[in-house]
Amino acid sequence: MFYKALDILKGMISRPSFSREETAVADFLENIWRKEGHLVSRIGNNIYLMAGAIDPQKPTLLLNSHIDTVRPVSGWTRDPFSPEETEDDRLYGLGSNDAGASVVSLYAAFCLLTENEQPYNLIFLASCEEEVSGTNGLEKVLPYLPPIAFAVVGEPTGMRPAVAEKGLMVLDCVATGRAGHAARNEGVNAIYKAMDDINWFRTYQFPKQSDFLGPVKMSVTIIHAGTQHNVVPDRCEFTVDVRSNEFYSNEELYKQIAEHVGSQVVARSFRLNSSRVDLNHPFVQRALMLGLEPFGSPTLSDQALMPFPSVKIGPGQSARSHSADEYIELMEIREAIDVYVRLLSGLELH
Repeated sequence: MFYKALDILKGMISRPSFSREETAVADFLENIWRKEGHLVSRIGNNIYLMAGAIDPQKPTLLLNSHIDTVRPVSGWTRDPFSPEETEDDRLYGLGSNDAGASVVSLYAAFCLLTENEQPYNLIFLASCEEEVSGTNGLEKVLPYLPPIAFAVVGEPTGMRPAVAEKGLMVLDCVATGRAGHAARNEGVNAIYKAMDDINWFRTYQFPKQSDFLGPVKMSVTIIHAGTQHNVVPDRCEFTVDVRSNEFYSNEELYKQIAEHVGSQVVARSFRLNSSRVDLNHPFVQRALMLGLEPFGSPTLSDQALMPFPSVKIGPGQSARSHSADEYIELMEIREAIDVYVRLLSGLELH
């Protein structure tokens, strides 16, 4: 299965699959998996495989990773769309680490797990639009699937299980003043009003902190104000990146923030909440038995869109994602397939 997985990954790399532009790689995967004899379904650019008919008496396990990539950054010294296997057993190419290696490793594990009857229904989903948290990816497919008891999300974690993940909420804020001539004592400076709120975002600590994810983190990342040097600005716009922990929903955070600041605050979305799985979950317990150390992930994935327990775990390293000369080590894929099978074979989810 390793060599088949490697060939599929090379095929994925050679087909640009930017978020919302994944048709070529989705066609490629659909054709391969149909030829392999799988029961293949497709919704948009999402491809999923089912291991036979769904038994309503069994829980359903979802294996998921994403086929889309970011656009290549400057600094690549190789062709990002030409998979290059080197003498030190690395495979270079855009999406090799994030998250093509997880896609093909989970697919290989799916094939191996289906060789024997499992105490769960098994579905493998290669989804799109993950990098932009798009509405045509995982969210579009979930209504077509049976109720999911648990999901394994493939992302580069060095095969450590991320049992918690921070959520994301982006806030667009506006402080309003009154225009006036800068040379006279008139007007109300919107920048000064915004500064008070910005300082609150910088210093405030929500009381509930997570052992895996730490505190809620708020960062002011964009600011715009003023039209010319001699006019007191009557409007100051700024953007806040809010990374939540599992103790607060995004809506709860929004309500508390709106009560504390004087600026108008508008949330772009409440969709991307933090997640956490119970450490007593059978999957986590088996991971601990295999010596895999749980951790909390600060980076976002499609876990945020899953209304059921999940763990993020996959080959590669997060630091390589979205970087020039992205690569995956071949041994990481080989080990990932083995670890996935060991974690999931015969796992009782009840």
